[in-house]
Amino acid sequence: MNKCLQRGWFGRANGGRAMKSSPHHRPAFVTASDGATPVVSAFYDRFPYPGDPLQDGPPPGYNWRWCVDSARCFVAGVLPARSAGAPRPWQILDAGCGTGVSTDYLAHLNPGSAILAVDISAGTLEVARERARRSGAAAQASTLRIEQRSLLDLAGEGPFDYINSVGVLHHLREPEAGLAALAALLKPGGILHLFLYADGGRWEIHRTQRALGVLGVGHGDEGLRLGRSLFETLPPTNRLRCHHEQRWAMDTAAAANFADMYLHPQETSYNLERLMRFVASADLQFAGFSNPEVWDPARLLKGELLERAQALPAAQQWALIEDLDPDISHFEFFLTKGAVEPRDWSSDGALLAMSGERNRCLWGWPSQALLNSDMAPLDLSSDGLALLQALEAAPAGTPIGALALGWEPQHQAAVARQLVAQRVLLPVML
Repeated sequence: MNKCLQRGWFGRANGGRAMKSSPHHRPAFVTASDGATPVVSAFYDRFPYPGDPLQDGPPPGYNWRWCVDSARCFVAGVLPARSAGAPRPWQILDAGCGTGVSTDYLAHLNPGSAILAVDISAGTLEVARERARRSGAAAQASTLRIEQRSLLDLAGEGPFDYINSVGVLHHLREPEAGLAALAALLKPGGILHLFLYADGGRWEIHRTQRALGVLGVGHGDEGLRLGRSLFETLPPTNRLRCHHEQRWAMDTAAAANFADMYLHPQETSYNLERLMRFVASADLQFAGFSNPEVWDPARLLKGELLERAQALPAAQQWALIEDLDPDISHFEFFLTKGAVEPRDWSSDGALLAMSGERNRCLWGWPSQALLNSDMAPLDLSSDGLALLQALEAAPAGTPIGALALGWEPQHQAAVARQLVAQRVLLPVML
């Protein structure tokens, strides 16, 4: 099921448009080969997850990790060219879509793409289909299919440019088999976005889970009642109670969210060492954390200690941060099929010869004062705003160096480079 940190059944394309099915139609359930599937499916039928409310219209805000253009540029540093005014027709798989929150974003952030969303739980998919219907998701996609299938049973689908599988593989009895199945569906150079539990930040959660298991509370409504009662019963100074109240109480206010955290019947978590072995098992390439700010030593250190940390290789920096921050509760990251080297934009000539597009994951455009792709405040320079506006007014495919701004080429390149570093400007190949 999808672990969303931010924010129906539709049939195959007919004349380039998605066709809505009968509300009473349910595709046949494909038996999955993972041993945990029956119990996990039944659990999510009872507690459809995530518990985000339904609403009419597009989803609120954005999550850039679900905008393939933005994710692709983050990984590769450049986007492929596209026809004038036409969206890039990405092939997207949402593997373990849950109640469809991620699917909704994928449809609205990637117009014109073909999207397949699958999940093993019929109960969650009923919510996902209704969410898609109310948001108008199908109208955004070239095709949108939401189907009850296991990610292990998708032979013949794809290959996909982008696969999203957030909070899913750690609920398989054999996560390696799940990763291998997704790797087989990925195009060469394609991107896989994963979210997996981390040992360190789940110390208290794991102990609560074990305690509830020892008490035999079960995974249903009785478990939910007794689990909530446990936190009310423990002394106010108890570490487990304090941690829950300070960090997780709001996130688990919805019954489905509480059950997913404390009552789940199948769960695996990782440390960095096991995570990298897990990635290597499928012959995929680690392409970076999708929350890179968490893994920046400057978040925790300063002065001489920061200098020493920054001198370490990246893998040692990550291990250091894992040791220094015991609250890291998950890993979210990109993998690629085959090595993808990020484009280097240190050359003025190379940058000016590229075209570009404004990142659609911005709030407040057009303005110098924006929320960036991470929903953090960003103040553009006046020249940065002018370059973006000139690019949007120019014919599609206009090189950055050909924009009639009246600037020296060196200055034009410097302004563009700053916008690229801010992930506001996405370079595009010509």
